[in-house]
Amino acid sequence: MAAILAAAPALAHTGDGETAGFVSGLLHPLAGRDHLAAMVAIGLWAGLAGGQRVWAWPGSFVASMLLGALMGWQAVTLDGVEIALAASVLALGLLVASGSRAPVALGLALIAAFGFAQGYAHGAEAPAGGAWLTYAASFVLATAALHAAGLALALALRRPLLVRGLGVVVAAFVLVLLATAGGLA
Repeated sequence: MAAILAAAPALAHTGDGETAGFVSGLLHPLAGRDHLAAMVAIGLWAGLAGGQRVWAWPGSFVASMLLGALMGWQAVTLDGVEIALAASVLALGLLVASGSRAPVALGLALIAAFGFAQGYAHGAEAPAGGAWLTYAASFVLATAALHAAGLALALALRRPLLVRGLGVVVAAFVLVLLATAGGLA
């Protein structure tokens, strides 16, 4: 959670920063606090809920993130992406905090929607041309690593109440981020 607080000070906005190749794609999920929080929260929620969710939910996020990234890269215009990003982080925090053991299919649907919005932000910032594949491959690796970190943390804590407390931190974090950012632009 300390990494989330140390990440870039604002929500990840489409069109911000340089995006060229492997390193940029690898760093993109780590540079925006909302991206970092959402991806770790997926692992936390999957680890807390257990069963098939441990692999299915992070996999759903990555697959839909790639679809969203492709849409963003192709410059398909979607309104409300910033709101969807903030809402997804808040929802994930609340789902972890509540200890929700949502049915696998419901979690898949929610996480797919969240992944699509996050992916769209990645794709909208992607480099034009052939470097997109390298960029996409590296943000997929970073995302999977963040999911794994959240999952490992949930499993290592071995106390659902502690994991749920991290969900409260994630939910509160996005509210503070929104308040200090002056809203979404």
